[in-house]
Amino acid sequence: MARPGISELSAFVAIAQHRSFSAAARTMGVTPSALSHAMRGLEARLNVRLFTRTTRSMALTDAGELLLRRVAPAIRDLEDAVDDVTSAQHRPSGSIRISCSENGARPLIQHFLPKFLETYPDIDVEFVADTRLVDIVAGGFDAGIRVMEDVPRDMIAIRFGPEMRFAAFASPAYIERHGMPQVPDDLLSHRCIRFRFESGALFRWDFEHKGRRVSLDVDGPMTLGNLNLMVWAALAGIGIAWVPESLVSELVAAGLLIHVLPDAGPSFGEWCLYYPANRHTPPALHLFANAVREWSRNQNEHGASAEEAAAR
Repeated sequence: MARPGISELSAFVAIAQHRSFSAAARTMGVTPSALSHAMRGLEARLNVRLFTRTTRSMALTDAGELLLRRVAPAIRDLEDAVDDVTSAQHRPSGSIRISCSENGARPLIQHFLPKFLETYPDIDVEFVADTRLVDIVAGGFDAGIRVMEDVPRDMIAIRFGPEMRFAAFASPAYIERHGMPQVPDDLLSHRCIRFRFESGALFRWDFEHKGRRVSLDVDGPMTLGNLNLMVWAALAGIGIAWVPESLVSELVAAGLLIHVLPDAGPSFGEWCLYYPANRHTPPALHLFANAVREWSRNQNEHGASAEEAAAR
């Protein structure tokens, strides 16, 4: 049996990670038909189906999932080796692929990345937003962004940003029609906007009220899988949304949303950039991680200085 080449395996990884032939083709600068032809040849050589295709979707078979877990890290190592050589001879370059939640990437995109990308114009950063907790090594990612409690123990973690706090928010029109909840249990009789993970599980609302932790399985007219859509639904007066405080702070300040039970929301800890401790760190990721660490340190120092000035 003829062994698959690096180009075929690289194409396979790209298709599997994008879950799309057309998206992978755009990334690689080839046509979808060329990739489809290459994958048919790869499946014929391996004598196994790697993809299940329909007219509307594409999914990996069990054999495809196994091949992706084994091949993706190896392909990434080869790309890192090329980046190492390139960076050693020229200005820093390379790509950084990061698995994250949408809310976790937001502070970096808003406050950190503009200066970093200006400083290192040959480094490309890709964020892949997902509600699932992804195995970044098996998924072919360089790093991940999650709250500290969700970071695997064998990873290097760099904290950044303020603590993430979830809380309940509703529009003034909703509160006027339905009243203001006084204690967490009151939410059980309100119209709540629920969040469903890709796994199918519903996100429970956890409160800390008068020394007691309350976990609620709320009910309501709408269930969504995107935090921004939940905010829009709350703005429309559909119900009460359970979202991160940082996501709606400007809307609350403008009076467009009201913080419901403001003293009862729990903290989930700080956001972290994390990456494997037992693998070679590519130059681009090394620069990125150090820059995030320095940015976070400066943010903390400025925050502490502001608090000290306010206390005087």
